[in-house]
Amino acid sequence: MDGIIASASSEIEGSSPPPRRAPPCVFVIFGGGGDLTKRLLVPAIYNLACAGLLDEGFSIVAVDWADLSDEVLRAQFNEALQEFVARRGTAAATLREDMWTWLSSRISYLRGSFEEASTYASLSERIGSGNAVFYLAVAARFFGAISDRLGESGLVTEANGNGTFRRVIVEKPFGHDLQSARELNRRLLGVLRERQIYRIDHYLGKETVQNIMALRFSNGFFEPLWNRQNIDHVQITAAETVGVERRGRFYEGTGALRDMVPNHLMQLLAMTAMEAPVSFDADAVRDEKSKVLKAAHCVGADDVVRGQYVAGMLGGEDVPAYRDEPDVAPDSQTETYVAMKLAVDNWRWAGVPFYLRTGKRLAERRTEIAIHFRHAPYALFRDTPVERLTPNIMTMHIQPTEGVTLQFGAKVPGPTVRLGGVRMKFDYSEWFSDGPSTGYETLIYDCLIGDATLFQRADNIEAGWQVVQPALDWGAHVGAAPLCAYAAGSSGPVEADALLARDGRHWLALGA
Repeated sequence: MDGIIASASSEIEGSSPPPRRAPPCVFVIFGGGGDLTKRLLVPAIYNLACAGLLDEGFSIVAVDWADLSDEVLRAQFNEALQEFVARRGTAAATLREDMWTWLSSRISYLRGSFEEASTYASLSERIGSGNAVFYLAVAARFFGAISDRLGESGLVTEANGNGTFRRVIVEKPFGHDLQSARELNRRLLGVLRERQIYRIDHYLGKETVQNIMALRFSNGFFEPLWNRQNIDHVQITAAETVGVERRGRFYEGTGALRDMVPNHLMQLLAMTAMEAPVSFDADAVRDEKSKVLKAAHCVGADDVVRGQYVAGMLGGEDVPAYRDEPDVAPDSQTETYVAMKLAVDNWRWAGVPFYLRTGKRLAERRTEIAIHFRHAPYALFRDTPVERLTPNIMTMHIQPTEGVTLQFGAKVPGPTVRLGGVRMKFDYSEWFSDGPSTGYETLIYDCLIGDATLFQRADNIEAGWQVVQPALDWGAHVGAAPLCAYAAGSSGPVEADALLARDGRHWLALGA
């Protein structure tokens, strides 16, 4: 396909003031010695420190059961940060020692059980009466117990009138089905107020995801086209090349459907399909997202494809089947791929199918939202050699690159009318060099300043599971359709292609 790159300006419109510093706060990380903390949370906090967004009164208390000292934990964080910074490229190839010195002096370790009252008594002494955020970077089975202990110890009680806050950040998975999600919400809300709970989805920290609203609602040429009169269908893809790695035991009880669809993909769908909120206030945005999710549904069992990867080739190397991975049952019925066709029954989207797919060991790592516009009438080109027009597709790329591509048709130079496909591309890395690096920076900062816009509310969580629950029930039903096999390194099972083919459509190719 012939390519063109749109010219753009990196000038930032307006003269808005720089972001304000977050207030002083003790940032408590349950699971502070774990992989998530080292790979993502500490690098994100380091980036916030480099950006000057943390107060002098900021500190970290890492809580875990391992036998560590402050010095050992700081050394582990330093090693992880060195690797992280080196991966960012030549613009930031070395760790800023001044920032690390500043941050490391504010890191301490507390050894203790997540379920013992003595841990929370010690934690209370370290926190005092100031602001605190509690990040639950732990297995989901501890969410309820930690929130209960926080409530019993008084650590999440906010003093009336003095503006002090106590907030809890909850990682996914938020439940494993609709009933368990409702029960976890009930348990958390028995201890905390909704405004204190920040249910995190790191996808919402991606710049392109946040930019969906900016693209739609700040540009007059997008929003008038964003409806069933102009859009044929929408494809949402979250493809991974990795397998289950060392998470076989966890994945066996989860699967692709539970792991990705009710949280990540439902949030992408809601951001794409929501109506314009009356403001960018957190509840105004989340109200509109909730309406979309409540209108979305999967029509029938034939609209869901579950697959599992078998041995194949990926990156020129042999890849084992899922059932041959460590800690996976040899007769496992856990899906590593799922594709779904959803309908959104409201005035804007009635009749426009939303196709979702996610899977492991696929041909390419790619997360994107592709808006397929309706074809223009063919009458003008009826007497030319052109038999088919280039489809008009707007693709919002979320990872590994972040940006927007617009595909359309243009005349090929020459004496005859021949159309060729061209693309206009906007890439964040080319125009804005100072963006966050992990996806967690924005989310952590927003929690510190009390902005819940990018976090999920209880009704959003339950509405997402409401969409997915029928597919879980169909998969568990006796006599349900068997798993569809697909080779590692492929684009997924052929049955997923058939899901679109029966509607006269096809997936955008992976690995092309």
